[in-house]
Amino acid sequence: MATTKKTQQVNAPIDARETFVSLRKNFAESEQAVQEKLKTLFNLQATDNDIDRLMQLRGELPKEVEVLEQEVESLNAKKERALQLIEGYKQSIEAAGESIKQVDEDIEQYRKQLENVSNSREYDSINKELENQGYVRAIAEKNIGEAQEAIKARGVDIEKIEDRLTIRVADLEAKKEELNTIVESTAEEETTLMAKREAYLAKLDERTISAYDRIRKSAQNHLAVVTLFPKNEDGTYGSACGGCYHTITPQRLIDIASSKKLVICEHCGRIIVSPEI
Repeated sequence: MATTKKTQQVNAPIDARETFVSLRKNFAESEQAVQEKLKTLFNLQATDNDIDRLMQLRGELPKEVEVLEQEVESLNAKKERALQLIEGYKQSIEAAGESIKQVDEDIEQYRKQLENVSNSREYDSINKELENQGYVRAIAEKNIGEAQEAIKARGVDIEKIEDRLTIRVADLEAKKEELNTIVESTAEEETTLMAKREAYLAKLDERTISAYDRIRKSAQNHLAVVTLFPKNEDGTYGSACGGCYHTITPQRLIDIASSKKLVICEHCGRIIVSPEI
């Protein structure tokens, strides 16, 4: 006796490079009504438009704050490096000073030995050592002088950095205050909009959300869901895509009006929904 096998639907992994054919198929096979899904997408887009409007109120301030923060961080790092160099020079000066102290003690010992030499060979040997110690002392003094000059130079660098830091920190505080004022004035509205956005996302499947986000990122105006264009004075709508303004074929206009199919603009890839939604 023949047995019938149940077929189980397998959800393929989402691929950012996939075509909209799989998205249309996903719409058709979804348990959620297409019209309801399209309406949710339209509302999500409207909510994102409002969120974008709030972000636009902030203008370039977030970017300016970020740039200033990076500059202040860089200046502080340069100052720290200069301070570390100065500390290194101080240590080298201290080491050279100890070396001079030891050389002076050795010279004093060699001079005492000269008073008790017994032959010219020993005399020449001690004088050679005294000469070598003189070279060592001269090198140590030279190193101290160069280190002191380097400390002065780094000190000048630090003064310039601190002057720059004073200006940039003041600029940063002013920009932050300006940005915080705008953020605080729109915080309640932003919270409400973000809650609405999360509610709409909860109604959509992962593949649809992925496609929506992908279209928004690729569109210069961040519009992934559009309606027909233009809107006439009598309340009717034209027959062009509201995203790229290319004319839509009559059959697609019927599909859009029915809200029973997912319609994708062939020119710009945006989702087109009925104005009635």
